[in-house]
Amino acid sequence: MWSSRRCRDSDDNVYGDATLYVLLRCDLQSARVYNSLMRIILTGVTGMVGEGVLLECLENDSVEKVLAVSRRPTNHTHPKLEQLLVPDFRKASDVEAKLTGYDACFYCAGVSSIGMSEADYTAISYDTPVAFAATLVRLNPAMVFTYVTGARTDSTEQGKTMWARVKGRAENALMRLPFKGVYNFRPGLMTPKPGQKHLKTSYRVALVFAPVLKIFFRALTLSQVGRAMIRCVESGAPKQVLEIADIAALAEGPR
Repeated sequence: MWSSRRCRDSDDNVYGDATLYVLLRCDLQSARVYNSLMRIILTGVTGMVGEGVLLECLENDSVEKVLAVSRRPTNHTHPKLEQLLVPDFRKASDVEAKLTGYDACFYCAGVSSIGMSEADYTAISYDTPVAFAATLVRLNPAMVFTYVTGARTDSTEQGKTMWARVKGRAENALMRLPFKGVYNFRPGLMTPKPGQKHLKTSYRVALVFAPVLKIFFRALTLSQVGRAMIRCVESGAPKQVLEIADIAALAEGPR
């Protein structure tokens, strides 16, 4: 039985013990939600962007766990890291139990459109992320979803550049899903984090020219990309479509 004690707050409101108990529980629950460590699903870990974001997440004290969902295993190991092999992200029904209980998905999987038909590229860059996201939002409605597209992605879906149209369609479809938040990342030139292993030979060669390219094109490090994604989970972002300057600004927040 509750006692008859009363408490007066700073606004001169009087509360009994029962009300104080409820308020205290609400305060504690709120503190737990906003101070808890985040659990992240990450795709694309065997590619350059996903691997760079993975390393940033593993180094960040705000991240409790990373579930790397991929078709092939990564050779990285870490106490925070768990791997889940899924041959087709569009058919994840068998692993739904393992995809539940996460705060965010950083969707970094993708391929170059060079040499691909629009149908094949659409299957990878539209059908797959949208289907995977639809599964995740059903399992984790309070999740934040980030999707890596690219500079000059076409939100109108009507432009002449095939990859930009397809990525624009994907961005628009993802923003219609009822996640807590959806943020589309449009980076351009990116440089890897130290320790990355999944770099194609052609890209290693291209990195030699990175100092010159940075004179003409604004570049991001994958540390910046990863930090900006984490910030989206922690406090959101001012817009849903994040261009290079937006990503850089978001990454400058406290870790």
